[in-house]
Amino acid sequence: MIRILFVCHGNICRSPMAEFVMRDMVNKSGLADKFEIASAATSTEEIGNPVYPPVKRLLSGYGISCDGKTARQMTKKDYDKYDMIIGMDSANYRNINRICGGDSKNKIYLLMDFTSSPHDVADPWYTRNFDTTWEDINEGCKALLNKIID
Repeated sequence: MIRILFVCHGNICRSPMAEFVMRDMVNKSGLADKFEIASAATSTEEIGNPVYPPVKRLLSGYGISCDGKTARQMTKKDYDKYDMIIGMDSANYRNINRICGGDSKNKIYLLMDFTSSPHDVADPWYTRNFDTTWEDINEGCKALLNKIID
């Protein structure tokens, strides 16, 4: 079982998008029983809130449901539970390391570092550009899955 936790600031846009895109990819690849995939926030701002409506609509347009997902904050215990903790941007990366007390087991990554053009996944909460975030997350999840199964 490969356990992956995607993390962003609030857990209502980027990290749940990555969680459900990755779930969809592993399901379509027939690998669902080999993965546990979740998402969380580095902040407490959105705890208990559902996926941001524009993200939910975007996912739904691609036939991906995120029903029932509510934001939660990651904890230090997540470091022991998950094999990979994947941040969406450099601020998330710093905050994940702070929450976990460092990365002694080399489990913390940035999503786009798995691609040929590493960069931060822009936060659509601020950019309002959900399509660019969708494209980045798809590219990052495909590259991550390819790295894992190769």
